[in-house]
Amino acid sequence: MTTLLAGDIGGTKTLLALYALGEKGNLSLLGSERYSSADWDDLAPMVRAFLAAGSHQPPAAACLAVAGPVEGGQAQLTNLSWQLDEARLASATGIGQVALVNDFAVLIYGLPHLAEHQQAPIRPGRPRPEAPLLVLGAGTGLGVAYGVPTPSGLVAMASEAAHGEFAPRSQAEWELKQWLAAARGLERVSIERVVSGTGLGEVARWLLASRHPDAGHPLSALVDGDALPAAVAAAAARGDALAGEALALWISCYGSVCGDLALAGLSRGGVWLAGGTAAKLLAALQSPGFTEAFLRKGRLAAVLADMPITAVLDAAIGQFSAACRARMLVA
Repeated sequence: MTTLLAGDIGGTKTLLALYALGEKGNLSLLGSERYSSADWDDLAPMVRAFLAAGSHQPPAAACLAVAGPVEGGQAQLTNLSWQLDEARLASATGIGQVALVNDFAVLIYGLPHLAEHQQAPIRPGRPRPEAPLLVLGAGTGLGVAYGVPTPSGLVAMASEAAHGEFAPRSQAEWELKQWLAAARGLERVSIERVVSGTGLGEVARWLLASRHPDAGHPLSALVDGDALPAAVAAAAARGDALAGEALALWISCYGSVCGDLALAGLSRGGVWLAGGTAAKLLAALQSPGFTEAFLRKGRLAAVLADMPITAVLDAAIGQFSAACRARMLVA
């Protein structure tokens, strides 16, 4: 039986999973384990321990998604001292081939293979298989990656587009940007300061500071904590006017940025929304506010018209995508 290793390597935790590769290329999860990254001096001993706990032959290939940039088959994790190298890991673990991929860019490899229950439509379209894909992930920050089709399959292209300048489109967004710069002591306001789960909280903080400086709103008690974004979404669902306004502005900003980045990459292969907010705010993303902002690009709206947008619902998409990339190595 051919097996594949998929890993999600972070500064706090590392997830390792073993998959069986079926005759028709289907993937079946054999087992997984979560490790505290700080308990290990290097990744190779962790991988050996994980594989030794099972009764299978060494995997034919592995894809390890890492929290940091990957260049020339090497990676330095952002919050760990590990120096990772594809060839060294393959030699130290007995795995046939090892690929290191950025932990957000790796999603590109899983998107075309999602089952129906792992996704939900945002807007219909006609994807072109020969054209690039775009994936955005609004969570603590904003992840952005493109997928470029090649004769040997998709190639993921990591991006730092989330750190481009946030461009206000209205007086309200201009006031929000000025408030953010002053409140956070920023020289510039990046896109992900607004378009992220954290950004939803910042939009609410701005409205609370503007409308309720006396802290008279129920959400005012949460302005200094991390619970505000989720509380805003819940309050909006209950009909709270300020929370609804914050969520509507945030959704519109997300849609506009999505349209900008889809134009930048001519992502006619499809646009995907991942990250922690995709499933939690699915109804809001499916609202006209998101799509209208996505398409509001003047004479270039026609370029976006046929691009489908899909939300990723599966929280384990990173692990699944790494397994899909590992499968490509033995195809």
